[in-house]
Amino acid sequence: MFELDFYGTLVAASLVLLLGRGLVARIGFLRAYNIPEPVAGGLVVAIALLVLRTFDVQVHFDTSLQTPLMLAFFATIGLNADFASLKKGGRAVVLFLAVVTGLLVVQNALGIGLATALGLDPLMGLLAGSITLSGGHGTGAAWGATFTEKFGLASASELALASATFGLVLGGLIGGPVARLLIKRVATPGLANNTPQLPSGFEQPEKERLITSFSVIETLALIAVSLLTGTVLNELLKGTAFELPNFVCVLFVGVLLRNGLSAFGFYQVFEREVSVLGNVSLSLFLAIALMSLKLWDLAALALPFFVLLAAQTLLMALFAIFITFRVMGRTYDAAVLSAGHCGFGLGATPTAIANMQAVTQRFGPSHVAFLVVPMVGAFFIDLINVVVIKVYLALPFFQ
Repeated sequence: MFELDFYGTLVAASLVLLLGRGLVARIGFLRAYNIPEPVAGGLVVAIALLVLRTFDVQVHFDTSLQTPLMLAFFATIGLNADFASLKKGGRAVVLFLAVVTGLLVVQNALGIGLATALGLDPLMGLLAGSITLSGGHGTGAAWGATFTEKFGLASASELALASATFGLVLGGLIGGPVARLLIKRVATPGLANNTPQLPSGFEQPEKERLITSFSVIETLALIAVSLLTGTVLNELLKGTAFELPNFVCVLFVGVLLRNGLSAFGFYQVFEREVSVLGNVSLSLFLAIALMSLKLWDLAALALPFFVLLAAQTLLMALFAIFITFRVMGRTYDAAVLSAGHCGFGLGATPTAIANMQAVTQRFGPSHVAFLVVPMVGAFFIDLINVVVIKVYLALPFFQ
């Protein structure tokens, strides 16, 4: 057993990102199919650790930095969201929200139907549906415990975490190929046609941004306030009807900070610094999350459950191609949105952002996609998912 402490894990995560960049730069297949760099590097390390495990060699990472990095990323999403932009994207947000809700319903219908056909408990179909795929590890762990305590489903938490891990991996792998297929049908803005202004959003993380040490300190202060206040708000809401995941509270505080300071004329958030720090947090979070994946948990899945998850992956790809892309207008923005939908429809919002960055870094910016996906994927989806899950649990055969 090799134990890597905080610093060792940070070094490993940095090396994973460099490895991913090198792989994408040198392997045409990864570049052609828009595979995100953290996904490429992280999966190589996770597979290597799986092989080492067969020789009774184990590596344990200190993942204490993972949650703060995730929260910092969501804080930057909130700090980048001004009400004027949200108003402009209103119609797109509503449309995408409808599309996302449709996927939640279909995921659970497929999960329950296929689980029943394979002779599994229908509850396992829900676990391999929107609970873990659109909900992620946190939602899966919470509902897994509920299924064991209330419905007597054995090993529900373990199945939920394995399912969420499967989704995180596949969400980062299918988004790029889906976008590649769709982009062939649309006109792309191109990198040469970008506006002469310095980039401020998350679309092209490798573009240079003029920043200063003091402005970075100001932005770090805003992120810290968002983290602290969001965490306090999360604690206050626990156990109430308004309880929300911690990252949603942090994002919400970031939105209020950005727009409140601007409205009163106290301070104007520098989006360039916000996007730089957000991209750093996102990359390191994904690197740690992917390199510390326990792929052997997936190997332990029973064949019927694995078939169920494979069917959900196919559903996500087809849904993005034939529903998301068409409903969102069959444009370049719609193609980027479809890649993002694959990311959080199977995995998590950070995966969705990484998917979209892999596309926009090559084909040009998509302001609509980077406005809509974070707000829907990070805020609305958790609220709607709870409602959809409870509606399914109210069906007669779950009583």
